[in-house]
Amino acid sequence: MDSLRRIPQLFHNTSLDNQTEDGKKVNKKHLINILNYINFQAGSILINFKHLKYNTIISFQARPQPCLETSLDCLWTEPAGLKQNLISYKFLNFLLTDGLKLILVKADLKEITDEGISFDLPEICYELSHRKVRRHLCEGIQVDFIQNSAIFYGFLLNFSAVSFCVEVSAVPPQSFHWVNPEGTVYITFKNKQDILYSGECRIIRQTYGQKKMTFVLEPVNNQMHRFKPKEFRSVRHKFSPSPNIVFTHPLTQKMIHLAVEDLSGSGFSTEECLEGSVLLPGLVIPELYIEFARDFKIKCKAQILNRNACEVWRLRKVEDEKTYVKCGITILDMDIQEQGRISGLLHQVTNKKSYVCNRVDIDALWEFFFETGFIYPKKYALMHTYKEKFKETYEKLYVQNPHIARHFVYQDKGVIQGHLSMIRFYENTWLIHHHASSRAGDSRAGLVVLNQIRRYINDFYRLYSTNMNYVCCYFRPDNKFPQRVFGGVAKYINDQKGSSVDPFAYFHYQKNLNNTEITEPWALAKTQPKDLLELEGFYEYKSGGLMLNALDLKSDMIENDDISKEYHGLGLKREKHSFSLKKDGVLKAVMMVNVSDIGLNMAGLTNCIHVIVLDYDDIPCNTLYSSLFMLSKYYEQDEVAILLYPVGYADGQSIPYDKIYNLWILNLQYLDSYFKYTENLINRNKHKNNV
Repeated sequence: MDSLRRIPQLFHNTSLDNQTEDGKKVNKKHLINILNYINFQAGSILINFKHLKYNTIISFQARPQPCLETSLDCLWTEPAGLKQNLISYKFLNFLLTDGLKLILVKADLKEITDEGISFDLPEICYELSHRKVRRHLCEGIQVDFIQNSAIFYGFLLNFSAVSFCVEVSAVPPQSFHWVNPEGTVYITFKNKQDILYSGECRIIRQTYGQKKMTFVLEPVNNQMHRFKPKEFRSVRHKFSPSPNIVFTHPLTQKMIHLAVEDLSGSGFSTEECLEGSVLLPGLVIPELYIEFARDFKIKCKAQILNRNACEVWRLRKVEDEKTYVKCGITILDMDIQEQGRISGLLHQVTNKKSYVCNRVDIDALWEFFFETGFIYPKKYALMHTYKEKFKETYEKLYVQNPHIARHFVYQDKGVIQGHLSMIRFYENTWLIHHHASSRAGDSRAGLVVLNQIRRYINDFYRLYSTNMNYVCCYFRPDNKFPQRVFGGVAKYINDQKGSSVDPFAYFHYQKNLNNTEITEPWALAKTQPKDLLELEGFYEYKSGGLMLNALDLKSDMIENDDISKEYHGLGLKREKHSFSLKKDGVLKAVMMVNVSDIGLNMAGLTNCIHVIVLDYDDIPCNTLYSSLFMLSKYYEQDEVAILLYPVGYADGQSIPYDKIYNLWILNLQYLDSYFKYTENLINRNKHKNNV
C-alpha cells in the first residue's frame, strides 16, 4: 500500500470541474477547519497537475500544515526531486475527502519546492458528492486474493460496508492474466493475530499494472450463516435504556459506538447510518463490549451476519432524512463468567424471580434442600459424617461462583422455591443435577428452573469457552418427573447418537468388608488406548449410545485431563483414573475412578467408580470386589459409591445394589428436538395448572 502513495498516479476522473455547478459551496472558514483537522489526524490531500501538452492529470499526496488565515503550506509525502518532475505540468486544483464526499479547491499557486507546495485559498470551494456509502482508509490488513487455485497477496486500501479496494502483487511466475474479471474471487482479510473476513466477491473495477493491480470488490452475499440454523432461537429482548456496543474496528482501528436494538444470549442487532456504515457482513470483531453503563460491560468476540436496509426504517420522523440499515451480529465466544452475567440479566427480564449464578444465601439453600426432601433421611445418613466438607464445597460453588459450575434459582422475596444446577465434570460434558422445588411455593418453580437451564444451554453451547458438546444427568427410573422429561426426550429423538439412556446398578462398597487383592490369571492395570477401542466395540454392540463420548472414555481422550487442572486452579479436587481388568491378558472390564470434593454431587456420582463389564459371564463377584478394594485407596471415606454397567451383570452375580440410576445424555447437535419435546411438556403443564 505504501508504494501506491510513493508513485504519482494518473487521475482518471477529469470531469470534476464540470460538477462544481451542482456542488454545495464551502466557505473559506469551513475549509480551513477541515484542513486543520486533516493535519491533526496526520492525513493528506491530493494535489492535481495537468500536462501542458497532453492534458493528462497527475496526482501527488501532500500533508497540509496548520492553516491560520488565507495561506496554506503543504509538504510532499515523498519529496525527492518533485519540482524537476513537474516542469511539464501546471497546477490544476487539490482535493480532500472524508471518504464520502470530495471537496474540490481551485487555489492560487504561490510556490513549488522539492519539499512542498503553498497556495492562497479561495473564498469559495465546492463539495462534490460521489458515494452513497463512505469509504474508510485501512492500514496493515493483509489480503489473500484467490481465484481458480491462484493466490495473490496484498493489502486492503479502503473499505465500506458494501465494497472495498485491495492492492495485490504478482510474484513470478504469477501473471495477472490468470485473473478472470468476470468470475468471482475469494477474499480473506487478516492481521497478525486473526482472520477478520473471508467471502466470495465480484470484481467491480480494476486498474492495470505489471507488478501490482488494484481491484474494487463487492461481496456476493449480504448475509452469512455462521452456525447451523436453529428452529428454536434464543429469545431477544429490547432494553430501555438501550445498551451500546463499543469496539475498535479491526480494519480502521477507529472506536465505534452503536446502540443495541435487541439482545439475546447468542447475539444482538444494531442500526447504523447507511452513508457511514462500517459493519461489513462476515467481518469478525475480536473484542467487543456490550456496555450497559461505564462499569457494567460484557466482553465478547463477535461476527457481523447480515445488513438490511428495509422500508421500515423510513417510518422515522420526517425531519430525519438519512437512510439506516439494521445489522445482525452473532456472538462467537464469551468468557463463561460473562455468560453468567448476561444470562442473569436476560432471565430477569423474562421473569424477575429467575436468577442465574447469583450469590446465594448458603444457609437458606441448605434449609431449602432439607425442606423439599431433596436431602432425605437415607441420603443424610451418608452425608452427615462429612457435613463440614459439604458446607465448604458449597461455599466455593455458590459464593465463589467458579466457571465449572452454573446454578439456576427461582426465588421470591428472598425465599428459594426452585433450584437446578450443572457442573462441567468432563472435558466437554456438563452434568445436570440437584433439581428441587418447594411444594409450599409457586407450583411452577421446578419447571421455571428447568426452562432456565434450557435457555442457557441454547444460548451458549456453541461457544468454545462453554466446553459443551453434551449434557447429561443421572436419574432413578422410578422418579416420575425426570423419567418423563429426560427419558421422554430420548424416546422422542429415537436416535442413540442424539440422546441415549444407559442404566447402572448403584451401591456402596465397604472398604472393611474385603481386603484381598486380585491374583493371577487376573491383573488390574492402567487402561491403554487399545483397551478403549475394544470397549468401544462392546458398547456399540450393547448400547450404541453416547456414554463413552460424554465420559471421555474414547481412545483419543485417554491422555487429556485438562479439566482436572482447571479444578485444581480453582481450589477444587477432580481426578480421573482408568484401569483395565484382564484375565490372561484378555480385557474383561474397564473401571473409571473419579475423585472429587465430597459434596460436589450429593449422591456421590462425581466421587465414585464406574465399572463397565465387557464379559459378565467370566468375572466372579469376588474378583470384582478385590478390584474395588485395590481402587478404594483413592478415597478417604469408608464407603465408596459404585456405578456398575450393565445391570444384568449385577443381577447375574447376585450383587446387591441400592437402586438403579439411568445415565441420560444429550448430544447438543440435537438440541432442537429436545426443545420440541420439552416445549410441549412445559405447555401441557401450564395448561394443566391454569385449568
